[in-house]
Amino acid sequence: MLTIKPHIWFGQDKAKDAAEFYTTLLPNSSLSYVNHFPMSDIECEVVEFALAGQPFFGISGVPGARISPSISFMINFDPSRDPDAAKRIDEVWNKLSENGQVMMPLDSYPFSERYGWISDKYGVSWQLILTNPAGEERPVIVPSLLYTGQVAGKANEAIDFYCSVFKDSKRGTTAPRPEDMGPDKADTLMFADFYIDQTWFAAMDSAHSHGFGFNEAVSLLIPCETQEEIDYYWSALSADGEPGQCGWLKDKYGVSWQVASTVMFEALKNGSAEQIARITQAFMTMKKVDVAALQEAYAPNR
Repeated sequence: MLTIKPHIWFGQDKAKDAAEFYTTLLPNSSLSYVNHFPMSDIECEVVEFALAGQPFFGISGVPGARISPSISFMINFDPSRDPDAAKRIDEVWNKLSENGQVMMPLDSYPFSERYGWISDKYGVSWQLILTNPAGEERPVIVPSLLYTGQVAGKANEAIDFYCSVFKDSKRGTTAPRPEDMGPDKADTLMFADFYIDQTWFAAMDSAHSHGFGFNEAVSLLIPCETQEEIDYYWSALSADGEPGQCGWLKDKYGVSWQVASTVMFEALKNGSAEQIARITQAFMTMKKVDVAALQEAYAPNR
């Protein structure tokens, strides 16, 4: 299995701009490639980049749902790994603040000496936190799922579900509420994290009225190397959920996933304009991805 990639659906002509901006935020960040493919009468831009070692994929050019803070990206600033962590958190916050929207100000909280939550100028949501050096080490970037609305209170159940689907999985920290706290009930999750498919995630419950929930603007992309993998994840994750087009699905908690083929990404990265047009045309007719059909469309001597 390959690492899960958060997939961000940016607005018109924003994917490359956003990726170039994000790669200035943290060390071990880079832009892998930018390419384009046709969709009806629109040219879509796709970009792959890494932020502090975590791979991301982005797309723009096609109208989509507004990016929701229900999936945000936690950035861990760990003084045990970086003596200047307290300084760096302020530097990154200042960059993300430009034309952004503060959701929780950068300040001291009971759970951290320095924490803030912000949506940047592209609408992507980030949680910056000065971590406790005595705790178990986590990656710099951790995608974070906030279970609200109709799925508030189901974060713990969702973690168990994801750990059952992915064979390479484990639970990490679990911090349930010790008692009712406003609309949030006892035993719902203040915070938890878990590991699936070489990727750490965080999860929280909130029964407050946020006005947002999971949508397809931020999805979780599973790059699969075989049809067997695609069949397995498509079936497991779409159970009691909503299968969609082009490998997209929503699981029973409303989280969007893409069960994708590495053939498609090989084409986007290295294919000719003709190969990309052919493979995209084939891809757009699919629900569950058909690897053999993609390979045939990508073949150079067709």
